[in-house]
Amino acid sequence: MQARGPASDSASAPADTSAPANGAQPAPLEILLVEDNPADVRMMQEAVRVAGIACRLHTVEDGLQAISFLCQTRQFSTAPKPHIVLLDLNVPKLNGHEVLGEIRSNDSLRDIPVVVLTSSRSVSDRQKSEHMKADHFMTKAAGLAACVEQIKTIAALAKV
Repeated sequence: MQARGPASDSASAPADTSAPANGAQPAPLEILLVEDNPADVRMMQEAVRVAGIACRLHTVEDGLQAISFLCQTRQFSTAPKPHIVLLDLNVPKLNGHEVLGEIRSNDSLRDIPVVVLTSSRSVSDRQKSEHMKADHFMTKAAGLAACVEQIKTIAALAKV
């Protein structure tokens, strides 16, 4: 299955980013969301829109698609390199920790910030994610307002 991205394109620049002097808009933030729950994908799309973040939100539904997207293989041969990865732990085929391990062991991917964004409140999931060098571990926000604040925090972590 192909990535559903860009699922959200916002024409406005992020609130804390001013346009270059020549009037050109800054390049949009490229975000890869690894999420198999359609409701969580829709919530993230809406939060990005409401937050006014200039980005392209690419979504994949499982760990194998995430690796294909990141390595630009199969149907993702023209995928952009994301500035940040939002990674759910409980995705099919390869779980989030397996995807994180692949990212951190690949020279061309290891510098991409990875935010584990999960419904898990497990201390062991957090510890394992930190041990595997996730940049951040966040529990999924409940409700749109909280999700908007969370995506603003996440966008600030991206390497552009």
